[in-house]
Amino acid sequence: MEATTDIVIRNASLPDGRRGMDLAIADGRIAAVDAALPLRGAQEIDAGGDLVSPPFVDAHFHMDATLSYGLPRVNQSGTLLEGIALWGELKPQLTQEALVERAMRYCDWAVARGLLAIRTHVDVCDDRLLAVEALLEVQRRVAPYLDMQLVAFPQDGLLRSPTALANLKRAIGMGVDVVGGIPHFERTMADGAESVRILCEFAAEQGLRVDMHCDESDDPLSRHIETLACHSHRLGLHGRVAGSHLTSMHSMDNYYVSKLLPLMKEAGVAAIANPLINITLQGRHDSYPKRRGMTRVPELIAAGIDVAFGHDCVMDPWYSLGSGDMLEVAHMGLHVAQMTGQDAMRACYAAVTEAPARILGLEGYGLAPGCHADLVLLDAASPVEAIRLRAARRLVMRRGKIVSESPRAVARLSLPGRPELADFRL
Repeated sequence: MEATTDIVIRNASLPDGRRGMDLAIADGRIAAVDAALPLRGAQEIDAGGDLVSPPFVDAHFHMDATLSYGLPRVNQSGTLLEGIALWGELKPQLTQEALVERAMRYCDWAVARGLLAIRTHVDVCDDRLLAVEALLEVQRRVAPYLDMQLVAFPQDGLLRSPTALANLKRAIGMGVDVVGGIPHFERTMADGAESVRILCEFAAEQGLRVDMHCDESDDPLSRHIETLACHSHRLGLHGRVAGSHLTSMHSMDNYYVSKLLPLMKEAGVAAIANPLINITLQGRHDSYPKRRGMTRVPELIAAGIDVAFGHDCVMDPWYSLGSGDMLEVAHMGLHVAQMTGQDAMRACYAAVTEAPARILGLEGYGLAPGCHADLVLLDAASPVEAIRLRAARRLVMRRGKIVSESPRAVARLSLPGRPELADFRL
C-alpha cells in the first residue's frame, strides 16, 4: 500500500536541470525529492514539466520608502543625491500608519510574485525612529508568510548626523537584525573609513551581521569596500558581511580590482548589486560614453564571492517603477553584466534565489529533503526561460501551504490563413 503525505508535486523541473521529479511535502517541509515517488498525496499537483524553485529572495530593499513616489514631489534630476534630499523632505511628514499600509501592500505584491524573503534597510536618522517601529510591526504581521530582515541604516551618515549612532544602537535594541552604514555619504573619506570601523566593531560585539551601502558612486577612488573587507577579516566577521551597490568598482582600474577581489574573498564579504537602480542612478554626470555603473558581477562570481541582486527601490524618491518582481531584477542584471552564456544566465537566477538566501543566513532554504516547503511553481521549464519570460507564478507555497495562485500566461491566436492556436504560451 502506498504511503500518504500532505502534498505531492508531480513531474517538476528543478533549477539544477533535473526533470520529471516529484516532491513530497509533509508537516511544512520537503519530505522527499525523486523521480516517480511511490507516494500518494492528500493533494496532488501536476507541474506539467514546469519549474519548481525555492522562493525568490531580495537581499537589498528600502521598505520604509516604498510606494511613496511623488511625495512630497518627484525627483526631477533622477540622481541619487536628489533622492536622498527628497527623502529628507518627506521624513517629517511620515506617519506610522502610512508606513505600515504601504509596506503591507508591497509585501502582498512580493508574495504574489514568489518573493518570500526580504532584507530591508530602515532609516534610523529620524530621532522618532518612526520607520523602525513601523517596520518592526510589519515584520511581526508578515512573519507567517514572509521572512523580513531589518537593517539599521543611518541614511544621513553615521558621523554626519549627530544622533545617528545612538539611534542605530536604539534600533538594534528594539529588535532590528543587521548593522548598516553609508560611508561614502560621510563628509570625508577619512570619516567614511572611521564609520566602517565603528559599525563593524559594534556588530562584532553584538554578534550581528553587517550590510553596508558601500561606494554607491561613480568615483573610482571611493574604496570603502576595501576598509569593510579589512575590518571583516580583522574582527572575524567572515560570512556575516555584505557590501551593497559597490558601483565605484565599475570605474576602478583593473590593477586595483585584481587586489580587491582576493581581499573580499579572504574576508568572506558578499556583494549585493542592484541592477535596476544602479543602471538608473549611476553615470548621471557623464555625457557620452555613459557608464553602466553596476559593479563587476562576473568578476566577483569568478573570484568565488557570493553575489546577490537586489530590487532596492519600488516607486520611491529614487525610482518611479518596479513591482516586486525579482525576475525583472535578474533580467536587467543579465543584460547590464552581459551575462548571456547558459551558466552565466543560471548564475543570474541564483543571484535572486540561493545566493541571497546564503547572505541572509536563511535556515531551511532550498529543495532538499528537510528544507522548509517554501517554493514557487513557475510557468517556465528552466531558470533561463523563467528570466526570459518573466514567467507567471502558477503557485507560491509557504511552509507547505499555498499562499498565492496565478493562471498561466497564455493567449489564443486567431490569425487570417492560420489554424487557431489555443493556449499559446506568452
